[in-house]
Amino acid sequence: MRTLAIIGAGSWGTALAIACASRAERVNLWAREANVVEGINHAHANPLFLPDCPLPANVIAHSDFEHCLDGAEMVLFVPPSHAMRQAVLYVKPWLHPGQLLVSATKGLEENTHLRMSQVIRGSLPEAFAGRIAVLSGPSFAREVAFGEPAALVVASSNAELASAVQERLSGGNLRLYTNQDEVGVELGASVKNVIAIAAGVCAGLGLGSNTLAALITRGLAEITRLAIAYGAKPATMAGLSGMGDLVLTCNGALSRNRSLGIDLAKGRALNEILGGMSMVAEGVKTTFAALELAKERSVEMPITAQMADLLAGRKSAPEALRELMERSLKPE
Repeated sequence: MRTLAIIGAGSWGTALAIACASRAERVNLWAREANVVEGINHAHANPLFLPDCPLPANVIAHSDFEHCLDGAEMVLFVPPSHAMRQAVLYVKPWLHPGQLLVSATKGLEENTHLRMSQVIRGSLPEAFAGRIAVLSGPSFAREVAFGEPAALVVASSNAELASAVQERLSGGNLRLYTNQDEVGVELGASVKNVIAIAAGVCAGLGLGSNTLAALITRGLAEITRLAIAYGAKPATMAGLSGMGDLVLTCNGALSRNRSLGIDLAKGRALNEILGGMSMVAEGVKTTFAALELAKERSVEMPITAQMADLLAGRKSAPEALRELMERSLKPE
């Protein structure tokens, strides 16, 4: 591949630029912040996100979309979920249907509750509809940036497109698998962040392995119910973007959503926690979006509902836990 364009130079976009640098002659990385562009181009490091991870020389940062998209065969979209629609509309004039478009953002749009691939499709002409794929899976940006092995999944209803992305991005320490279940991959990757907040709450309350195992298991059950209600395949939830990503985010110390849950359990206010974070905790907005999706299809999501009450300040962490434990008894 001659040129890969990445829209979004946060920690995950930067990590992908590092990991994919060996797969392209040139990696164009768009950044909003002027100091990030300068740091990458002059010091080969992102001073705001992953400052201690050196970037290869063929990673070039840009502050304008025209030069970033120039000659790109593939475009990875990696903005926060709330900025995806705006990012796509900004780059739209320099996109063409011959490019491979890949969403690498996990989350749901806050007001529409749309998945990121739906946001991209809805923002572009019909000619692009069959050229969009999703990249997901268990992947802390810092570990990927430092070259630790990781397995991801690329999903598209267009099997040939998924295979094309797989072929171009696999290599080195990244191994990609293909999947045609976009719905399952995106919902699994998004809603696991809600369960990760709950995992953090358990840790913040000093609870142990038994509680965490129960949470992950029942969390996967409600993610699966939601995904199936929207047409996903159950088997997807046992894969990398389902169980794999859920286990990572609920256990890993690098999880922003888990850290947020720990702070909530300790009594810190949500606004205070978010104000001190340099990166986005996608699970906050996803909690409310997922709950709305569940209501539309009459899907029961008790953990998500309790996290919504906790995030909204309607309940304390101990109250949310008690209500989960005191729910009516039922078969597994």
